[in-house]
Amino acid sequence: MSINATLIGQMITFTLLVWFTMKYVWPPIIAALEERKTKISEGLAAAEKGQEEIRLAEKKAKGVLKNAKEQSADIISAAQKRANEMVEEAKLQGENLKKDRILEAKEKYMQLRSEYEKESNRRNSEIVNSENRIKQKEQSLDDKIRANKSKEEELAKTKERLESQIETYKVKEREVQQLMEQQLVQLEKVAGLSAAEAQKQMLENIKVQSHTEGLTLAKNIVEEAKLGATREAKRIVLQTIQRTAAETAIDNTVTSFPLENDDVKGRIIGREGRNIKAFEAATGVEILIDDTPETIVLSCYDPIRREIARVSLERLIRDGRIHPARIEEVVEKVKKQVEEEVVEWGERTVVDLGITGLHPELIRYVGRMRFRSSYGQNLLKHSREVARLCATMAAEMGLNVKLAKRAGLLHDIGKCPDNDEETPHALLGMKLCEKFGEHPEVVNAVGAHHDEIEMTSLLSPVIQACDAISGSRPGARRGDDQYVERIKEMENMALSYPGVEKAYAIQAGRELRIIMSAEKSNDENADTLAFELSNRIMTEMRYPGQVKITVIREKRSVGIAK
Repeated sequence: MSINATLIGQMITFTLLVWFTMKYVWPPIIAALEERKTKISEGLAAAEKGQEEIRLAEKKAKGVLKNAKEQSADIISAAQKRANEMVEEAKLQGENLKKDRILEAKEKYMQLRSEYEKESNRRNSEIVNSENRIKQKEQSLDDKIRANKSKEEELAKTKERLESQIETYKVKEREVQQLMEQQLVQLEKVAGLSAAEAQKQMLENIKVQSHTEGLTLAKNIVEEAKLGATREAKRIVLQTIQRTAAETAIDNTVTSFPLENDDVKGRIIGREGRNIKAFEAATGVEILIDDTPETIVLSCYDPIRREIARVSLERLIRDGRIHPARIEEVVEKVKKQVEEEVVEWGERTVVDLGITGLHPELIRYVGRMRFRSSYGQNLLKHSREVARLCATMAAEMGLNVKLAKRAGLLHDIGKCPDNDEETPHALLGMKLCEKFGEHPEVVNAVGAHHDEIEMTSLLSPVIQACDAISGSRPGARRGDDQYVERIKEMENMALSYPGVEKAYAIQAGRELRIIMSAEKSNDENADTLAFELSNRIMTEMRYPGQVKITVIREKRSVGIAK
């Protein structure tokens, strides 16, 4: 007899029927029988009440049994029906559960397969990278081994030459000894000289000859050492340049500012141009508005001013309130924000290079490098590159890598302060490093990288060489520092007059805009200043074209009602 699904279902149904009967049918019947039994016992105990009550009790018991049988039949029928329904529901649930488990298993399989592929790809890439690094290290070791072999061969050759020269000297010494003896005999015979006098004369001759040959030998050894040092220096420099290749970018003096539509241009200009005049006066940046669609240009030689102008203009346009008072308020807030960004840039640079213990003021100057340029080359990128070059070269030469990296980062720190225009940036940077407790080798390297002072540390020529390497990369620099210096000189010349609060050179140096204090000057002073300054610029400065001088004197009264 084979067991199939029907038999299993019947067994389950019968089991459920038996369980349902035992759970819900028999207990009421048994309870009723027990109750009835109790009543019969009580009836029997009270037989004095008569046989009538017994007959009534029996009749009632029969009725109860009949009702119980009928209820039992109904319950059994309902249980049979419910059991069949539960079997069908169990079959449906089993099928659904089976499908769900299959889908979950498929999803889990696909997920595990994807994770396995990702992990496998990652490990394969790590293996490939490790193999590449190992190959590079092997190549570097092979190069060093070849270099050491060549050095050993050169040393062996030099040793052989020295040994042969020593043997030659010994032979010559014996020859000289023989000649001395012969000369003594001849001198005694011919000149009648004594042996002591003849010996003295021969010693003088030998001394002169030996001195000449020694000088020649020393010169040859020095020349060979110079050639070897030159080759080793070239190898170190080439290896450093190859290992520290960096992108180059030229900083511009203009910034393009995109607009949502051309209607914003009219709001920026304002009525009779008061908005644009107030913006230029507050930031020192010229706004160039032409027919280019949805674009204006911010022009200024100073990157910090351009950044302040860009962020301020962006906030003003987003806010929608563009008027002189609001412009001044926003510009002041942005100046503080840019100063915070400067410190953040400095901290990020120091962390990236792994430099610790740098003074907070030096960190702020490092951040200011982000907004400075030298011959068009961004000063921060240049200093970071010099730091990495110095670290690589110092490691090759067996010097202190941390100090080299520190000196490389700080070598142009003297270009950041604005309060000292006369002192060379190398000496100014040296003073700053010395003021904020930097290592003496770092101080000397910063001050001597342009030969302003004498080099007393081995790091100094390394910094000088790495500075030249970074600046000499193709496309790294352009010669615009003279233009920047001319612009700064023009502004400083205007600021030297009493009553002048601000001075901005705009339009690439073709216009000088001066803001005078209304309390410290009058209209006649403004006219005089424009005339005198134009004469000074003509006589003291060299510039192409012409320079327009605009003096602005404004009095502003503010009252607050509370």
